[in-house]
Amino acid sequence: MSLDSSPLPCSILLLSGGRGQRMGGQDKGLLAWRGQPLIAHLQRLVRALTDDLIISCNRNQDLYAPYADTLVSDDSPDFPGPLAGIRAGLAAARHEHLLILPCDVPAIDAILLTDLRETARQNPLVPVMVRHGEFWEPLICIIPTHLKTEVEQAWQAGERSPRKIFLQLGGVGLECPADDPRLANLNTPELLQPSSDVSE
Repeated sequence: MSLDSSPLPCSILLLSGGRGQRMGGQDKGLLAWRGQPLIAHLQRLVRALTDDLIISCNRNQDLYAPYADTLVSDDSPDFPGPLAGIRAGLAAARHEHLLILPCDVPAIDAILLTDLRETARQNPLVPVMVRHGEFWEPLICIIPTHLKTEVEQAWQAGERSPRKIFLQLGGVGLECPADDPRLANLNTPELLQPSSDVSE
């Protein structure tokens, strides 16, 4: 099945609003990998999949704006974590599903996104997360936007873990190999170096 024939229209949220602690406080989405900002790799992969591309960022909005249809920011100034960006994305999304990706997984490929969308099409009322081995990847997921009320209620109750919330909402997994190179998380300066490149 080709990407453009996927039966599940999605808004897409790219998460780039973190503090970047493991990057020395730098804005991770704007750091270069293979000659381009990390955000550019993800944007190029997903741009044709949606007419509603949202980026969650808390600084450098002028640099992110060319990559997005909409920018959102946390409603709290203290970098409260990815769930804050997910809440903002759910509030802004125009489609019935929101596909979420973090900015530091540039090796994600079209096949994985197609599989994720197909799994969500088959499970349209619950979150679908990538799962590899014993690990859930709640930031590589598709969530029905009608669940934004439940997500907000969990946030107000003090929960900050997307994984816990999505599982409580009946989340299902898209199974990937335990060592799937497409899920490589480039979240330290060393991993951005050419010698640490993940597979094509």
